[in-house]
Amino acid sequence: MPSLLGQHDEWLDQIEGRFPATDILVRGNEITVSGAECDVVGRLFEEMVMLVQQGHRIDAPSLRRSIDMVAADERPSEVLTSDILRAANGDRIRPKSAGQKRYVDAIERNTITFGIGPAGTGKSWLAVAMAIQALQKKEVERIILTRPAVEAGERLGFLPGDLMAKIDPYLRPLYDALYDMVDVDGVAKLQERGIIEVAPLEFMRGRTLNNSFIILDEAQNTTPQQMKMFLTRIGFGAKVVVTGDATQIDVPDGRSGLSRLEPLLRDIPGLEFVLLGSRDVVRHRIVADIIDAYETRDQQNAERKDS
Repeated sequence: MPSLLGQHDEWLDQIEGRFPATDILVRGNEITVSGAECDVVGRLFEEMVMLVQQGHRIDAPSLRRSIDMVAADERPSEVLTSDILRAANGDRIRPKSAGQKRYVDAIERNTITFGIGPAGTGKSWLAVAMAIQALQKKEVERIILTRPAVEAGERLGFLPGDLMAKIDPYLRPLYDALYDMVDVDGVAKLQERGIIEVAPLEFMRGRTLNNSFIILDEAQNTTPQQMKMFLTRIGFGAKVVVTGDATQIDVPDGRSGLSRLEPLLRDIPGLEFVLLGSRDVVRHRIVADIIDAYETRDQQNAERKDS
């Protein structure tokens, strides 16, 4: 019960605050629920019991996500206990929302998966985790992480160092994700052996990528020509994840290789688009609220244009 209700009943207090019209009575090892939304609260406690029984430690973020999932008729006990791998620090890497679980499952069963959503939804982080898992299972021989360098014109030339030193800032988020999964020394050794490659998208031209797990990050900043070039590099035994945020396009004149791509490709077997939203944000709660505010404004602007 302490694991279920929290220290000094803090989780119980949060549930009561979220469902003020529902009465929750705790006596010993029994919980009685009555009033409005008692069925939802009852399912929530059932899911929390299963989480605790499976060794999941309930904390404030996982409780909030569990409440959101149960309210949407989803099952947190199936989402929050799905292990991908253990990180370098020993933590279990798992999806943290139903959308993230759909994303991970899509990567598992498809050759090409597009993960489209706003910042903070774990698109790149989970893709790297799935790549490391595939490498550990010997499903692929190497991992290739790439993203476009949108400044690869005149301004990039003013930066000090050779080409890789100039482009390194654009690749840093991919290194950060790698260092979460594998320690820094481990990443360096895998790079020396050619098992992990982190390179700008421009380096992919002319190559055929066999037996590789390839992640194209920040795909909204590709041009249509770059996207076609990348998708036609895929070889035998490859698995590809393309991530992007359609609201953060930085390419000149806004012609993104990700725009209008789903209608073109969605009927191809082995290829799937997964859309993530504010409910899948795993950063501070305020990030999800900010995303919702922007989406509401964009929708209102679109409605004004139509009228």
